[in-house]
Amino acid sequence: MHLPALKTARIILTHVAFWTALCIAGALGVYTDRIGFGRPAPFTTILLEWWIGHVPVMALSSTLSLVLVRHPTLFTERRTVIRTYAGLVLLFLPVEWFFLSCADVLLRGEVLTLTSGWIELTKMNKMTWFTETAWMTGTFVAMVAIGNQREARARSEAFARAQAENLNLYLALEQQRMLALRAQLEPHFIFNALNAISALVRAGDKADALAGIGRLSDLLRYALAATQRERATIEEELGFVRDYLALQRLRYGERLRIRIDGDDEQVRQGECPPLLLQPLIENALRHDLDCHDGPGDIRLSFERTADELLIRVMNPVSEWSSPNPGTGLGLSNTRARLALLDARASLRTGREDGRFTAEISLPLALQD
Repeated sequence: MHLPALKTARIILTHVAFWTALCIAGALGVYTDRIGFGRPAPFTTILLEWWIGHVPVMALSSTLSLVLVRHPTLFTERRTVIRTYAGLVLLFLPVEWFFLSCADVLLRGEVLTLTSGWIELTKMNKMTWFTETAWMTGTFVAMVAIGNQREARARSEAFARAQAENLNLYLALEQQRMLALRAQLEPHFIFNALNAISALVRAGDKADALAGIGRLSDLLRYALAATQRERATIEEELGFVRDYLALQRLRYGERLRIRIDGDDEQVRQGECPPLLLQPLIENALRHDLDCHDGPGDIRLSFERTADELLIRVMNPVSEWSSPNPGTGLGLSNTRARLALLDARASLRTGREDGRFTAEISLPLALQD
């Protein structure tokens, strides 16, 4: 990766500024000590000595920082870190020590030669060697720590991005599933409504057939609008169910009997997925009135508990009735739509005491 010249210069200037600030602090300490011991010296001279003495670590930290930017993973592998540190000990430290020796010769105003620099190096005390080794080691360790911190942050950000992408993909897939269910529900509803009207046409009941077509138009208007929404109120759904039952009554006549209980004002203001109730009513009609010639006894009830709204659709089931298997879309689609809407929402079905019950549970959080 090629670094722009401006970024390179900014990195180098940042490191020079950091070490310069450190040199100023150190020089101030030495200046204060010398005044205390009665050996004052110009602050600029002391600062110059400190600054020149830290030129090697300035170069080292700047170089390591530039390498880290170009190769972010260089300081995260243990073997590479050990080899790099060994190279610094073998190559950089001797150069740093010799540089400091030469700098001492020049600061004393003497002529610098290889011989004078070497002599000064041999006279360097062990404390200086230890201090410079510590500066180099500390600088290297700091860059390794920065490299690992950047790598950890990059991995964390990459993981967060991957999670966000996976979540977006999951939501997109769930949305496509919901759209597919809606697309499946709409033609299924139209097909069954047209069947009701065709039965009237076959019976020669022209007036009721025309009325049924008008009723179907109203139902389709609501159904098409509802498929574009995520939520509908119970009151809107009940209105749609009543219109649907009015259409079916043209076919079944007085045989169609349904009782609705528990639809008080609080319940009617609750929310649910659009077109939730009609498939259950249609399922009850198919397995009740279509299986015998007598009157039906379908019940739709609402019950609000502490944390959920229960919706039950019940129809009688006789062992001697002719079965009507249907297409199986009503219950399966309802169950799938509830699962996509909220993990706590559910549809339970069962047969007991000669009645088939479909019970929907909606969490109150969904209602409010």
